[in-house]
Amino acid sequence: MPCTGYRRADSSWHYLGKGPVISESSAPRTVRELGEFALIERINARRVQAPAVLLGPGDDAALVAAPDGRFVVTTDMLVEGRHFRRDWSSPREIGRKAIAQNAADVVAMGAAPTAFVVALGCPAETPVEVVDELADGMWAEAARAGGSIAGGDLVRSPELVVSVTAFGDLRGKAPVTRAGARVGDTVAVAGRLGWSAAGLAALTASADAEEFAEALAAHRVPQPPYEAVLGSSWRAGHSLTDVSDGLLADLGHIAEASGVGIDLDAAALRDPALDALARRLDADAAQWILAGGEDHAFAGTWPSGAELPEGWRAIGRVTAGSGVTVDGARHEGGNGWESFRGADSASGPDPR
Repeated sequence: MPCTGYRRADSSWHYLGKGPVISESSAPRTVRELGEFALIERINARRVQAPAVLLGPGDDAALVAAPDGRFVVTTDMLVEGRHFRRDWSSPREIGRKAIAQNAADVVAMGAAPTAFVVALGCPAETPVEVVDELADGMWAEAARAGGSIAGGDLVRSPELVVSVTAFGDLRGKAPVTRAGARVGDTVAVAGRLGWSAAGLAALTASADAEEFAEALAAHRVPQPPYEAVLGSSWRAGHSLTDVSDGLLADLGHIAEASGVGIDLDAAALRDPALDALARRLDADAAQWILAGGEDHAFAGTWPSGAELPEGWRAIGRVTAGSGVTVDGARHEGGNGWESFRGADSASGPDPR
């Protein structure tokens, strides 16, 4: 019979479901030994769904409420060796990161995350413990974002692959897109910039883990400031985006979609704590901030003179013209991440 409902305690497994107790020595240790359907049951055991998930795992498809008559949807994926390394990040951290980057895209439309579906590929010899921790991370971040895991798929693959699709509710409001920026708008950001890139640089350089602890944490588990958009102080501006590919790249998307230019204030972007870390690695903190990526902060534009919502700070203005400049000049370094160019985040200094 399928074995479901294990709890880990002091590095041994204790069976919590029906049927015979399985000793530590005979408990399944790999996903091959456990099997697909028992693994699915195990992942979903005792999970509590968010209110928007009307029917979760167990049927041919999930049923998710769309009370507004519309829903926001996005998808993104992580591939081992391309986007993460398991000697750099724990399974729980990988799971949280996979959900966070999708939740941030939903929030960047002005929507509240409601549900996620996850497709997971892994080698047959993957320890069951790895999948347990990965699932725990995904559920934890889904809850932080306000949703839950409504279903998914499992498949055997040569390396660990996590593909997430996220859904969101606009709650009766208009979506905030990249296309609404207007000349004269204030450009603002919520969240920290450059810290994920600093963490990646520290990992690449095998830097002191204690000294770079904050940066390492930012790289391993991004912390999108969901409440900066979903909180009670939120007042929608003219445009909005998630900063995932790098500030220059993502503001460039706003500039292009809106038919405007954007000029950033270098002084407003400076982070003294990040400067100190950059000096330790003989690196450029400004490059981390402008092109580092994977911070999953939010950036947007508001009418000039408008009061910014709580948690937002001004970093520039929208201008006539095109592209993104810093103090009126084009940035000399790279602008950010593009999937088919540059190095992998798991092996080099470029993000993701």
